Amino acid sequence: MVAIVDGGSTKCDWVILDDFNKVFLKTQTIGFNPNNISAELIVPEIEKNISLSSVKNSITKVFFYGSGCGIPQNRAIIEREINKFFTGANVVAKEDLMAAAYAAFDGKPAIVCILGTGSNSCFFDGKSLKIKLPSLGFLMGDEGSGSAIGKQLVRRFFMQKLPEDLHQQFTETYNLTIEEALENMYHKTRPNAYLADFNKFVVDRKEHPYFQQMVFDEMKEFFCYQVLPYEEAKDVEINFIGSIAYYYENILRAAAAEFNLNIGNIVQKPIESLVNYHIKYIL
Repeated sequence: MVAIVDGGSTKCDWVILDDFNKVFLKTQTIGFNPNNISAELIVPEIEKNISLSSVKNSITKVFFYGSGCGIPQNRAIIEREINKFFTGANVVAKEDLMAAAYAAFDGKPAIVCILGTGSNSCFFDGKSLKIKLPSLGFLMGDEGSGSAIGKQLVRRFFMQKLPEDLHQQFTETYNLTIEEALENMYHKTRPNAYLADFNKFVVDRKEHPYFQQMVFDEMKEFFCYQVLPYEEAKDVEINFIGSIAYYYENILRAAAAEFNLNIGNIVQKPIESLVNYHIKYIL
């Protein structure tokens, strides 16, 4: 059996294929971004999943594409820890941009972007991946992402910049104290996922003029920092993977129009397209 994993910072989507390349099971775990979770927590989290435990001795290959896996040290962490669980498997970890490129590929070269809990970009011509820009994570980068929008929301709430109606609704929804926010952001694991979770509040009110402008400005930041530096940006489609691109599609397209950029596919969950790519081109 083969496991194909789309690993975000918030969650991992797992698909297990049988010996005939047919889907045997689908399941989820939390995200395993090595930048935001301790390595020793990875195996216990996988062990919590009954479905994965039931096939652990039958898996011979694991293709893991994950947030934070753009550097060799983090790929090594993922491969080592997952191999502790799937002891008979050959585990290969690659960066999440590779999964995005595979999932969004429709036969034409394109810039491929991730807009989920974090954000990233690359150029994919169907064979090779070009990454021109580093991923700086949620503290310095991740423009346009769920964590960036969540950070804006929480910051504006505490600094009393939200309009009165939104401030009141936020207070009633979360009853959030500064002590609780700081504890989650600075003293607990996966702070980027914590911040991204506040997008539920924004998405439910995304037609509000204030949030329209806030998200629009954040998307413009994304294009400035992560798309325009590619010389191909004006000539090819820009495809997106991730829930943030999906939920804010209209705002994203409006921000792209400001730079005369051409948005192509927007895929909320890439796992099915990723599996199809593996069946067609890799397995």
